[in-house]
Amino acid sequence: MAAAHFSGVWFLVFMVLFPLCSGGRASISDQNLEVYKHLKKLNKPPLKSIKSPDGDIIDCVLASHQPAFDHPLFKNHTIQVRPNYHPEGLINEKKVSNPQSNEGKSKPITQLWHLNGKCPEGTIPIRRTKKEDLLRTSSVQSYGKKKHRTIVKPARSADPDLINQSGHQHAIAYVEGEFYGAKATMNVWDPKIQQPNEFSLSQLWVLGGTFASDLNSIEAGWQVSPDLYGDSNARLFTYWTSDAYQATGCYNLLCSGFIQINNEIAMGASISPISAYRGSQYDITILVWKDPKEGNWWMQFGNDYVLGYWPGFLFSYLADSATMIEWGGEVVNSASDGQHTTTQMGSGHFPEEGFGKSSYFRNIQIVDGSNNLRAPKDVETFTEQPECYNVQVGKTGDWGNYFYYGGPGRNPNCP
Repeated sequence: MAAAHFSGVWFLVFMVLFPLCSGGRASISDQNLEVYKHLKKLNKPPLKSIKSPDGDIIDCVLASHQPAFDHPLFKNHTIQVRPNYHPEGLINEKKVSNPQSNEGKSKPITQLWHLNGKCPEGTIPIRRTKKEDLLRTSSVQSYGKKKHRTIVKPARSADPDLINQSGHQHAIAYVEGEFYGAKATMNVWDPKIQQPNEFSLSQLWVLGGTFASDLNSIEAGWQVSPDLYGDSNARLFTYWTSDAYQATGCYNLLCSGFIQINNEIAMGASISPISAYRGSQYDITILVWKDPKEGNWWMQFGNDYVLGYWPGFLFSYLADSATMIEWGGEVVNSASDGQHTTTQMGSGHFPEEGFGKSSYFRNIQIVDGSNNLRAPKDVETFTEQPECYNVQVGKTGDWGNYFYYGGPGRNPNCP
């Protein structure tokens, strides 16, 4: 009965989505049919649905029915319900004052949909994809995927013309070596986006391989992306690829890959509250690490939420270890009017403004070969155009290794 009921529901959805033509017959274009099929593939039948105040629908889907299991590679996969090991040195962080004074405090953060309900045990919360989401993309198959050439390889010898051609700009701190994870706490803002096909994000990257065609990347942080989500809310996100963003990988749960085990945090859902200029600062902590026993890459959000994992078999280089960790911001600069975009990175203010005004990453750490969390050594920085977006590193007791980053984009020094 449940299956029959679900089919009936989808038929009704289908009829609503695709209106009848004047002749009384269903006018279904190839694009519409493709949209319908993709929506049916992404949106699994929920046990419960929750309407978020921001307009999202959060579906509570059985963990065993999540999108990851659509792929043949996962056919006989048994969900790992918990990591075998956490990194040594993981401690619960309390509110932390800013390094320049004892006044500012960072505050806890949650997701907006929590105001209207929660998902039962045994299910995971999945943000429902809508028809409008798919119609905003250049093609249905590209939905939830980063465009090609979004790779930044920090190097003093990098060709600025080649970097700028990609249309992506960064302000990051990074380390090179052999790593088995990374951690950071970052405050969350709502940077202004000039046009819908641009985005602004703040994240950590766990990278392996070369920056050509075989890059492996695991990414997590927060982003504002009108093209992907249809609004300007700051949202929690993840991304992965095993071939330099060419054919593999996607955001959140929009393809097979990440396996979620947590029933409280939804990938792609709005974060609330967010930081205010000269006001309260709200930050999130993200930890990504490799389970030494199973070889899966796990993600933890805050101190309490182990969200799930990327199976080790998804990757080539990361099946072993990461060779670079990056932390920081990225924006799309489409320069559509021949000028630099006004899309902001972080708070939209330069690093020198400091706490309460600029965006930050604090307590940045790496996981070493002994599964220990430790401070990174030889941290370097990279930005294509420091007059548009910049980064400044520091070190102190409470914040450990930290940096401020970001900027307004177009300004008198960044035409």
